[in-house]
Amino acid sequence: QVQLVESGVGLVKPGGSLRLSCAASGRIFRIDDMGWCRQAPGKQRELVATIMITGITNFADSVKGRFTISRDNAKNTVYLQMNSVKPEDTANYYCNSYIFSSPSYGMSYWGKGTLVTVSS
Repeated sequence: QVQLVESGVGLVKPGGSLRLSCAASGRIFRIDDMGWCRQAPGKQRELVATIMITGITNFADSVKGRFTISRDNAKNTVYLQMNSVKPEDTANYYCNSYIFSSPSYGMSYWGKGTLVTVSS
C-alpha cells in the first residue's frame, strides 16, 4: 500500500508565506509526476502546481510568481512553497503523485488534504 500524507501550517495572514509538504510511503519503486491541487468551498478542484521526475514544473496562472514546487526524491517528498498568499488561496490542498510500486505497475495516489486559510 502507498500513502501520501500532507503537512503544513494551516492559518496564515495575507501576504505571508507557508510551506506544505507531502511525503509518500509504502511500497514505492519509482515516483513520476508529483503535484498539488486545491479545492475551495463551493468550487471545483483545480490544479495548482506539478513537478515531473525531470524537474520540469508547471503552475496555474493564479499562483505563478508566488508559489514554487520542489521535490526530494530521496525522501519521496514534494513541497509547495506559498509566498505572498491571498485570501483567495484559501482551500483544501491535496497532494497527488503517480507512483510505481513495481517496474510495470503504477497508479495515481491522493493525500487526504490539508486546509490552508488565509485571513487577517
